[in-house]
Amino acid sequence: MGERQREQVSQPKKKRRIRTKKILLGGLGSIFLLALIAFLFVNGYINKSLPQTEGTMELPMLDNEVTVITDEDGVPHIQAETARDMYIAQGYIQADRRMFQMELSRRQASGTLSEVVGEDALNQDKYFRTLGLRRAAEKSYEVYSEESVEVLEWFSTGVNAYMEEAKANNSLPVEFTLMDFEPEEWTPVDSLTIGKFMAFDLGGHWQQQAFNYYLLDNYEQEKAYELFPSYPENKPTIIQDEEIDIAASFEHAVIPHPFNGSNNWVVSGDKTASGMPLLADDPHLGLATPSIWLQMHLESGDGLNVSGVIFAGVPGIILGHNEQIAWGVTNTGPDVQQLYIEQRNPDNPHEFLFEDEWEEATVMEEPIKVKDGETVDYEVVETRHGPIVSEFASESGKDTVLSLRWTALDASTELEAIMEMNRATGWEEFEQGLEKFLVPAQNFVFASNDGTIAYKANGKIPIYEDGQDALLPLNGWEAESEWQGYIPYDELPTVINPEKGFIATANNQIAPDSYPYHISNVWAQPYRYERIAEVLESGDNFTAEDMQDLQMDQTDLRAREFVPIFQKVLEDTELTEQEKEALDALSEWDFVADKDAPQPLIFEHWMQAIQSTIYQQEIPQVMRELFSTQSQSTENVLRKAASGQKSQWIEDKGGIEVVLHDALENTMEKLTETYGEDLSAWKWGDYHQVQFHHPLSSVSPLLAFFLNNEDAIPVGGSGVTPMATSYDKETGEVDHGASWRFVIDTSDMQSGYHIVGPGQDGHFRSDWYHDQMNDWVEGNFHETRLDGAEGEELVLEPGE
Repeated sequence: MGERQREQVSQPKKKRRIRTKKILLGGLGSIFLLALIAFLFVNGYINKSLPQTEGTMELPMLDNEVTVITDEDGVPHIQAETARDMYIAQGYIQADRRMFQMELSRRQASGTLSEVVGEDALNQDKYFRTLGLRRAAEKSYEVYSEESVEVLEWFSTGVNAYMEEAKANNSLPVEFTLMDFEPEEWTPVDSLTIGKFMAFDLGGHWQQQAFNYYLLDNYEQEKAYELFPSYPENKPTIIQDEEIDIAASFEHAVIPHPFNGSNNWVVSGDKTASGMPLLADDPHLGLATPSIWLQMHLESGDGLNVSGVIFAGVPGIILGHNEQIAWGVTNTGPDVQQLYIEQRNPDNPHEFLFEDEWEEATVMEEPIKVKDGETVDYEVVETRHGPIVSEFASESGKDTVLSLRWTALDASTELEAIMEMNRATGWEEFEQGLEKFLVPAQNFVFASNDGTIAYKANGKIPIYEDGQDALLPLNGWEAESEWQGYIPYDELPTVINPEKGFIATANNQIAPDSYPYHISNVWAQPYRYERIAEVLESGDNFTAEDMQDLQMDQTDLRAREFVPIFQKVLEDTELTEQEKEALDALSEWDFVADKDAPQPLIFEHWMQAIQSTIYQQEIPQVMRELFSTQSQSTENVLRKAASGQKSQWIEDKGGIEVVLHDALENTMEKLTETYGEDLSAWKWGDYHQVQFHHPLSSVSPLLAFFLNNEDAIPVGGSGVTPMATSYDKETGEVDHGASWRFVIDTSDMQSGYHIVGPGQDGHFRSDWYHDQMNDWVEGNFHETRLDGAEGEELVLEPGE
């Protein structure tokens, strides 16, 4: 073939190649263009739902103009002429920032998640339908004052104004699109139901009662009682004998027959640099995105000027300060939940025995709608004591009908208390407001600019003739098992201006044995309180910065107690070189749970392994889930065995030396497999990390990438340090801790210092979505003022 022919043949091929390349490039270009258009469309759609923080907006239901200034930390400062306009604006702004969270909260508490999630949420819905938090909220609504009902209605009006606008503009948060539903109208009962859910979250001890019942049913009494909850001997209480404030009339009273943790403290001006009280509070709750708290500042023309945090979906400020006073809480953890064993009529499953007569129970039909499934017919049965919860009590309820009596299921008036607390100017007014705060029972600390510091264990606490009664289910058919009223309000533990110059609480035991009423059998381990008290007792001239440092303190007093004990027990034990290296490292430890240190990694895993060694083969995992005092009970049996006392649980495993060595051996094997042979390179933070997961991030890795927004961050502390960072034992993920940190020096009531982890907004494209995540880990507080807020300004205008 000649050259010309070859050229003629090759030309079409070359043209075909060029044409193919053009087509391919053109196709790729079209795909890229389509992808770009889709990206821009989706990006624009998502951005439509970002909170509006600037400009003007019309809210026809307002009477007057409302200004909302969002400061550099994402805190909305709402300034209104009237309370009505202020609460409408608060409802609108909360919804604009947290509507999806609010929707999930009311659905979870109401037992209606299955409607939007599907069958995966069915068991959870059954549990909350059984408890009846929404039914309790409906009962509460009926007893609220007209003024409080107005506040609830005003707030709901604001939430609904946002929803109507967002639906009309197709600007609801993207989560609603992903889950393919829209929120329905907000009602006052929704807000109260969320409040009742917080009572559930800070709950009671019925699970421990069920576990105790299981113990006695499966073990000899001596062995069973070893795991019953008890507080370590000679450990501090919040109030001392000489500090108990009991009404003088108590001696004439007829005594009837018959613990999620937190830190707070107040320091008197005698121990501060400013000469005025300091207050610090960091409630420990679940850590997630968005935060359980929303920080806000509310100001109205009738004199209200209050700043702090509130649960999304609820009006007012529940924790914070105004221009005269500041307050904070920890969970009291009293015995407010009681299981009753019920005798069912064999001829009528809805009748139960009481005092030799059959009583008809209340039967409620609670049909549960299930997305992409059939509606489930569910029935709730309530005895005189409360709902039947046997199906949720695992082995303890297998052959027993158990009902639950719980103070939170009664009508209560916490919103009225919040309204009064927000406006209080001193301790007397504040304490009057507290009388309406019934559930959950909380340890309130208080400080004011008149120099007062105070404390009250506040709430509705049942009277038991014998506190041991609250350890086990009671006989539901006997009148003598009924609660005999509640501790009178003026006899609740109270301390005002103590001589020692501070008051601190950390879910530890409140009162000494001389206190005339039973409060609880279940207290947090004393380590956080002991460390806080150790610091506050050790010096004077404290500043707000010192209080911030104390909230971030990572000193582990549990390790300080047990490491020497473990070393002594194992001093004559034959150990491997690596086990010796581990004990040597622990002996050099300063007991600070630093994220870069190997010792807390070794110690925490050792404690976990000890628990597994003792219980794993004996107690089914399903029952260990109900064993809420597992850490405390383990520490108690270790103390007993190490001191030479008999502990059946330890002896059954070969004795204290065998238990500790087996657990250490398992610990070193696990850590070496995970982190390598070089112990000096191990770091607590390689295991112990925080991320703040969004509730939808588990659906797919792509959603996790966008919604979690940040990599997990190594963090120090532990579940027993003042910087509380409790974690999932399987993954090391920190999932419980300081949901909000707050410090104030009452010498300047205009200023407070805060951290809201991981941020203020619920929208993943917002600048305030995860901006406080590193601050939470490092302890960087932001200042929020009651006067002169600066930032982006949004004006809400009334309709013409």
